[in-house]
Amino acid sequence: MLFGKKKRRICKLLIVEDEPLVAFDTEHFLREAEFEIVATVDRVVDAMTVIRGGHDIDLVLVDISLADGSGIDVAREAHTHDLPVLFVTGDCPAGGQDVAVGCLAKPYTQRDLLTAIDVIEAVLEGKKAKRLPYGLKLFEKTA
Repeated sequence: MLFGKKKRRICKLLIVEDEPLVAFDTEHFLREAEFEIVATVDRVVDAMTVIRGGHDIDLVLVDISLADGSGIDVAREAHTHDLPVLFVTGDCPAGGQDVAVGCLAKPYTQRDLLTAIDVIEAVLEGKKAKRLPYGLKLFEKTA
């Protein structure tokens, strides 16, 4: 398809964010960018329910500090279901590299989040990312 849109590997997102304005803005602009939002939740227990519910999810965007616990627990659960995770947080967690693809530091721009998703998509396809947006740290996987 000449001049057509590239088919995305990452289409369906789970957003785990307990700051209501950040969650709303993120959900809104990602829908505008033609992503499908499977759910937007603000608690660990709700994220676990969505992940365990067998929903078709391509990427989990998760904050670390949540009202009822840690986003690392969400990432661990997603990891057991072979779901890629991108932490979106002010402080990238120690040990997060074992359960996530990377971490995007807050505050971030909408463009940086979209570019970060593109980078994660490239990594999942085994490609080298062209450029990393400001604040994105990829975790190296060692076999």
